[in-house]
Amino acid sequence: MSKISETLANEKSAITGSNVGPIKSGVQSLPPRKIRIIGVPLDLGAARRGVDMGPSAVRVAGLEARLEALGHNVTDGGNINVAIAETKHLGEENARYLKEITETCARAADEVIAALEEGMTPVILGGDHSVAAGSVSGVAEYYRRQNQKIGLIWIDAHSDFNTPETSPSGNVHGMPLAALLGLGPDALKNICDFSPKVLPENTVIIGVRDIDATEKENIKRAGLTEVYTMRDIDERGMRTVMEEALRAAGRGTAGYHVSLDMDWIDPEDAPGVGTPVRGGSTYREAHLAMEIIADHGRMLSLEVVEVNPVIDEHNRTADLAVELISSAFGKKIL
Repeated sequence: MSKISETLANEKSAITGSNVGPIKSGVQSLPPRKIRIIGVPLDLGAARRGVDMGPSAVRVAGLEARLEALGHNVTDGGNINVAIAETKHLGEENARYLKEITETCARAADEVIAALEEGMTPVILGGDHSVAAGSVSGVAEYYRRQNQKIGLIWIDAHSDFNTPETSPSGNVHGMPLAALLGLGPDALKNICDFSPKVLPENTVIIGVRDIDATEKENIKRAGLTEVYTMRDIDERGMRTVMEEALRAAGRGTAGYHVSLDMDWIDPEDAPGVGTPVRGGSTYREAHLAMEIIADHGRMLSLEVVEVNPVIDEHNRTADLAVELISSAFGKKIL
């Protein structure tokens, strides 16, 4: 794909399709959506600082303009207030800053619910991955009020399935998925006053390649079986994995939340992430995954986390985040 400036300059309207909205040069839009961008500049969940600047980096990379070029109606709700680490005590060593993280996630959940109530699709920009405890809670609560459940697509190099008892670091960004499935600290798992937020049969992890030994036991305890490692992607291909994953997440649900950690992608293409791990998805595999999600049309909400401009190269990772979000919302090659 082209750089943002080149793409926006070259996108000119060509024809209008009868069912899919305007088709532009290199772009075929999904039916237009109302999108609300919600920034959650949280970096209390990780040891490495800098991901609090992730929402700004993604905005600078042209997210709003790119989505509008696809025909969507976009509003930016700004950033949720987040405590600064230097002004707070880290609390318990096995769950650092848990109180402040839970408070931030509760505010994020409220913002997500408000967006959904207004008929908008929330796009959440992190921050570290602990923000997902709030965003997913908000989506799940909104649909729970309608007697519906949601699925969850967790795309990440890590499973984020630790608890304070099993975490080797005490960093809460390694705990949100466990909390969403009912394990871990009560405060985090009971946001919106119910738990679990998603059922194991509707939860899918994609692209994982770095799992702690204790996390493996937690995954078994939770009954989570839909886990696709990078080996699965290597052997079976991205299309097969994504089709199976979306079927599982969509079975009996209103749709699914997509939680995308940019460290899923190989550091060669995404160097500016909170916890880089070699051997990740390629540039094209990442786009294919998002394009398949768009094709299915059942994404309820999306978050992109762990963009760290401090260690990035000329905002490459934020640029890629914008490209992937665009693919998830209907950007196509032809």
